[in-house]
Amino acid sequence: MTEEEARARLQADVSRETFARLETYTRALDKWQRTINLISPATLSQIWVRHFLDSAQVFDLSEARDGLWLDMGSGGGFPGLVCAAIAAEKAPGLRFTLIESDLRKGSFLRSVAAEMGLKVGVLTRRIEEAPPQRANVVSARALASLTKLLGFADQHLAPNGTALFLKGATHAAEMEEALETWRMTVDPVASKTADDAVILKIGDVRRA
Repeated sequence: MTEEEARARLQADVSRETFARLETYTRALDKWQRTINLISPATLSQIWVRHFLDSAQVFDLSEARDGLWLDMGSGGGFPGLVCAAIAAEKAPGLRFTLIESDLRKGSFLRSVAAEMGLKVGVLTRRIEEAPPQRANVVSARALASLTKLLGFADQHLAPNGTALFLKGATHAAEMEEALETWRMTVDPVASKTADDAVILKIGDVRRA
């Protein structure tokens, strides 16, 4: 998929206001990336495919329309800030909190959220040190092994909450390892942006 195709797909799926917010986001990324490594330099030419569309598909898998969405290890804001922009239009009852331990990245997240006109909370602390959030949804991308992510989910998910984790080619091996420690329901959904990637839709997380 080309950048133009990804951009057109998103533009067709959201309102003009939401798309304008995403364009504001791209400009902020370009500005801040010059001093902070927010995304991999190798993906700078594929922002709409590798970051925006990749994140938007996570929102599409969520059934939550109110309560708290907790994005863990947000970094440059993916998938959490993109999901927050879409939710402002499609699920205004959802509240978003982004956890990012890096102070500079936390400053970026606060700044770009304000530029986009989004009310988003940002916690600049380690995930395991944050008080339990009781979130309806937790999400993460390129953060940690599935075993570790499930520990975070166990800490921060509300009862009957859903975890949405983007995983690459190692997802099957990570699942096998995680089952040594955890039990869960899991629905692996093929990624729209990478042939060997999935989004793991997980519920009922509990220790084995």
